[in-house]
Amino acid sequence: MRALALLLLPLTACSSSEPSPAAPDTGTDAAEDAPVIVPPVAELGRHTVTVVETRKVIPGPGLPAESPPRVSNNNLDVVRHDGKIYLAWRTAPDHYASDATALYVLSSTDEKTWTYETKLTAGTDLREPRFLSFKGSLFLYLARLGTDPNKFEPQGMSYVERTPDGTWGKLTDFHDPRYIPWRARVLGGVPYLLAYDNGGYLYRQHPGPTHVAFLTTDDGKAWRGVDLAKPIVIQGGASETDFAFAADGTLFAVSRNEAGDPEKKVFGSWVCRAEKGALSAWSCKHDRKKYDSPLVFAHDGEIYLVGRRNLSPDGTYDRAEIDDRPFDERWFKNQVDYKTWPKRCSIWRFVQAENRIAYVTDLPSKGDTCFPAILDGAAPDEKVIYNYSSDVDGPDLSWTEGQVKPTFVYRHVVKLTPRL
Repeated sequence: MRALALLLLPLTACSSSEPSPAAPDTGTDAAEDAPVIVPPVAELGRHTVTVVETRKVIPGPGLPAESPPRVSNNNLDVVRHDGKIYLAWRTAPDHYASDATALYVLSSTDEKTWTYETKLTAGTDLREPRFLSFKGSLFLYLARLGTDPNKFEPQGMSYVERTPDGTWGKLTDFHDPRYIPWRARVLGGVPYLLAYDNGGYLYRQHPGPTHVAFLTTDDGKAWRGVDLAKPIVIQGGASETDFAFAADGTLFAVSRNEAGDPEKKVFGSWVCRAEKGALSAWSCKHDRKKYDSPLVFAHDGEIYLVGRRNLSPDGTYDRAEIDDRPFDERWFKNQVDYKTWPKRCSIWRFVQAENRIAYVTDLPSKGDTCFPAILDGAAPDEKVIYNYSSDVDGPDLSWTEGQVKPTFVYRHVVKLTPRL
């Protein structure tokens, strides 16, 4: 039985997670007799969005010998700093937590030939690498986790700094050890970091509260709330969160709500906005889809999202909502069902007037995929998106199958052509 086999595997998300407790009666095997999947209808908005180039970077011919990739190559980030492109990525024996995990940092001027910069290890799992180019220094933030492949064990946040003289410092702990960093960037000259706490709750059938903090800094090392009186912008099950500003200063954000909000009894994502001048007063709307690993960016009047797409019949995560079952049973059924379906890493857009997310197109991606990072392209209407995936030319694996097979880092050039 497919669902029974899944119970023998760790329940995993973008990182790793705890095994499920004993299963409640979910009624039917997840996705066993699923209907034919109907592709979503694209809502293009102001642009026609086309992937014009895809190239495998890791493994690849341009890598230095000091950074050998292993089977699993996934969590990553890229940034422009001091005339170069910097790439950080996690490599390990597989997708799950391991004491053999390493984070490598490389640099390049052409994104084809790469120079070794540094290697980060801690004897534990390392994930969520996030660059920040600020005041002449390059900071790399990350999450430290455990070594048990069956658990998700946050152990605090650390950073390493590359100073203007090219020296890399040592891993240094920062902020509150309960938090995991998700997205760091400078917008309008202001540095921002979104982080969430209590990540150890995310994969428990009785999840505790989580909180998303919206932070800023003066030096890249000490972080505080954008609004000192209200550093928390979402609570109750939210985790990975990203945002961008529209031209009028309105903030648009999406936040993964996999653990579920026990008060509102919903799972999936939160689609949020905040008005200019009140950036910590987020107003959020529930979405039954779960946009894992969200990357949000603004371009030519649109706000775009890059995040994981579930290939279930209706694309939702909270498929158990229609059963009107108890919260804990819905949590379990959602987790089991989600693992059985193939995935894509997709581009979506905010329908700003309606506070909702609309599908646009997929990046070439399959199996275990989606941890995107972005650069401006060579032309004003181009973006370069780095992402990891199972073999894009291989079979269409389920997410579970993909997590125990090789994954690679790809570079995609995306063209956003204005529509007439």
